Amino acid sequence: MSSNSTYIAESNGAGLAVQPVRMRRLVDRLAHYWRDIAGNGGFPSVDDIDPWMIGDDWKDCLLIEVKTPLKSSCLLAVGEHLLAEPHRQLRLYTIADVPAHSLVSMIVSRLQWVQSSRDCIVAEGETGHDGGTILYRCTLLPLAADGAAIDHVLAAVTYKFVEPARQPVAG
Repeated sequence: MSSNSTYIAESNGAGLAVQPVRMRRLVDRLAHYWRDIAGNGGFPSVDDIDPWMIGDDWKDCLLIEVKTPLKSSCLLAVGEHLLAEPHRQLRLYTIADVPAHSLVSMIVSRLQWVQSSRDCIVAEGETGHDGGTILYRCTLLPLAADGAAIDHVLAAVTYKFVEPARQPVAG
């Protein structure tokens, strides 16, 4: 993301030099980007989301079209880091079609919170993924074509394995 820098002043011997510093956490970078495109109020639109601006972080993102009933909402984009089988992309699945107990299902299970709170959600926890146990941190960011009625959600998650997947035993 090109708009994810915070600036700090450092002494360079000849005075102060202002240097950009990349925010360390994906969730913070994406929230900063979302606030930047939201402007002076209301939610940004899905048309404001630019995967190129999000850069490599897009591999950890989901884009969900929100429908009623909620279980008919569609996955429009799923980053390759969120799939247990990255070669097998999820294409226009409804959230009802997402495999249970998957990382993606854990994220979409929070859509109701976004709808009811009408705000960004940040959640942390532990779950299974790719045959192991992970600690995760995710954010869900509401989007609205009219600035008010949530019609899409941009989500991102970072994780690390705390219990690695078992490796097959050679036999």
